[in-house]
Amino acid sequence: MAFGFFKKTEKKVEAPVNAGPHYYDLKVKNIIQETKDAISIVFEQPANKIVYKSGQFLTLITSVAGKEVRRAYSLNSSPFTDQDLSVTIKRVDLGLMSNWLPDNLKAGETMKVMEPMGHFTTEYKAENKRHLIMFAGGSGITPMMSLIKSTLAQESESICSLIYCNRDIDSIIFKDQFEKIQITDVGRLHVIHVLDNAPMNWQGYSGLLNHDMLIKLFERIPNWGLEKTTYLMCGPEGMMKNVDTLLAAQNIPKEKIFKESFVQGTIDKDVKKEVTAASNEKKDREVTIRYDGQEFKIMVAPDRTILETALDQGIDLPYSCQSGLCTACRGKALSGKVKLDEEEGLSQSEKDEGFVLTCVGHPMTDDVVIEIG
Repeated sequence: MAFGFFKKTEKKVEAPVNAGPHYYDLKVKNIIQETKDAISIVFEQPANKIVYKSGQFLTLITSVAGKEVRRAYSLNSSPFTDQDLSVTIKRVDLGLMSNWLPDNLKAGETMKVMEPMGHFTTEYKAENKRHLIMFAGGSGITPMMSLIKSTLAQESESICSLIYCNRDIDSIIFKDQFEKIQITDVGRLHVIHVLDNAPMNWQGYSGLLNHDMLIKLFERIPNWGLEKTTYLMCGPEGMMKNVDTLLAAQNIPKEKIFKESFVQGTIDKDVKKEVTAASNEKKDREVTIRYDGQEFKIMVAPDRTILETALDQGIDLPYSCQSGLCTACRGKALSGKVKLDEEEGLSQSEKDEGFVLTCVGHPMTDDVVIEIG
């Protein structure tokens, strides 16, 4: 999962040195069937309440076929309006965790969860007056729901406009909730549905987003001007690339656009490794890792990542997506050079400060020292 909005203007708070991530055994309070292919898992808050920000995600950890599996799922709950924590999961073809959970998890059971992470967040101020224009596709609605609830609850002068793309009307997650919000918060949430396959009596938009459709959509939502407007997107890679192009055609500055990616990034992984191996002279290199009060030294092969090598040697480093998006594996390179297969998860300021992602990181020199915490 990738980068956050208003992250550049937030005051950075460094985690304590050698402080690893927290893990929780959370009780499943309820499982809600949102659509035929999507469920929401509601977790009870533990006695020591978990603090999180709207737009962040939880990493769920379970054993599937005897192997530990970790997957990151965005929270749909809001820390300002919801007592419990809730994530939404949609089945995907060949999805290991996304298919196992709906078929096996039951209310009353407990599940291992890593603390909330992610930078697709913002700080709320009562005096704010802003317009969040959101583009979501499928399960990409999950963090948007959290952000919408928090924005409406914390900023009485702010509004949200949501353009939500789905396969058909039965695939719309949170459909009833959005209808209720539009009734209770009149004029503050504008929802426009776009369906790939619309029913005969459909009065809304259908088909893929294109330039002409975007022009019409913009005519239907309030225009507060660029200064007060922020554009957010989360959904399938194709949809986000399309929206990116459309917004660029509307001359929307890139600094006003923020994305959350659910792409696992596995398609080009082998190709990236081949390129990395070639540039690394096919030489094993030693990496020193400082984590949780201990120091580990590992030899990393050119076709392996730092995280893969550490896990193979029984070093329990934090991780989630293993695609360079969620930043759960982030560490700071105190010395040496590390090449990343994927950099989208890090902001430019983080890269400038020396932060790297071990799940897509390859040592390029023999003096790499990484501190995680």
